[in-house]
Amino acid sequence: MAEPQGCCSCCTGFIISLGLSALFLWLSLKPSKPTLSIEEFYVPALNKTAANDTKSDIITFTLKLNNKANKDKGVYYDALNVTLYHTQNLSNPVANVTIIPFYQGFKKHTSRKINVTASKAMPWSTALNEVSNGTVFRVDLKTKLRYKIILFKTKRHSIMVGGNITVTDQGSMVKPKKKGVKLSCGSVQVGRFAQVGGLVGFVLIFLWF
Repeated sequence: MAEPQGCCSCCTGFIISLGLSALFLWLSLKPSKPTLSIEEFYVPALNKTAANDTKSDIITFTLKLNNKANKDKGVYYDALNVTLYHTQNLSNPVANVTIIPFYQGFKKHTSRKINVTASKAMPWSTALNEVSNGTVFRVDLKTKLRYKIILFKTKRHSIMVGGNITVTDQGSMVKPKKKGVKLSCGSVQVGRFAQVGGLVGFVLIFLWF
């Protein structure tokens, strides 16, 4: 009579091992979204200490893309579409720029320095009046990316992030705690392979209990 009990114990052990294996596999394959931030932002036309002949409508900023959270997953970026707004007029962008696609290896970070000319939608008079107390710009970024995991690539995932940049009367950005401004308030779609793996792991663990 002890034989069925031994078989049941063997099946239970197999289910537990399979469930834990599925869970660990899912955790190891699930990618972390890269961190995007604005490290520098300079508007010479708002620098009240600069000579007039050095001022222009050009806005300069540096975008940092950090993939250090992924120890073994590279990132293929599609074209990155960056839009700048002044917060007094969020319906009309003051500048648009597109960064060409590129690949970023795992545990890597890279920066892109961008110079863009502000459009006629830029409310210069308003910005100059309020810049002594800090005038605010909005940076929005949209792109799609794929993760490289070992020898294969995932499907494309949409990413939409943004952040507010406060500019002083010297034309430069205010950095929180001397760091860049992280672009957030967006979402990255999780790949189906990760969703399925997590579901399988959850079901098997549920059967265990």
